[in-house]
Amino acid sequence: MKGHCLCGAVAVTMPQRPEFHACHCGMCRRWGGGPAFCVPCTRDELGVEGGAHVRAFGSSEWAERAFCDRCGTHLWYRLLPSDEYMVSVGLFGDEVPFRMAEQIFIDRKPAAYRFADETPCMTEAEVFAKFAPP
Repeated sequence: MKGHCLCGAVAVTMPQRPEFHACHCGMCRRWGGGPAFCVPCTRDELGVEGGAHVRAFGSSEWAERAFCDRCGTHLWYRLLPSDEYMVSVGLFGDEVPFRMAEQIFIDRKPAAYRFADETPCMTEAEVFAKFAPP
């Protein structure tokens, strides 16, 4: 898959993955105004052009969020202990027929919205048990 930020300064490539995950945590909603829609990949799978325009913000002790320093487009969320990347679905436009595979922090989702797709869901406690460093 090939994608880019709003201004085109940063471009990414990664293997084709039609499934994305939705995160309803408070940080993702504050960062983007709604849930984050992301495709997981490893550092080895992620190709980045325009890396000079990538800025990262340490949003917790175990993760950082990256964005384009020219247009502000959200690029990815990176889990520091595993170096796993959650790449923003919006970078890829309409070329990939994505489908939602999972929702996390489901117990933090506000009542103001609801998705029609039935997906597996994880609560905040389940996410921390699975991903947080010991």
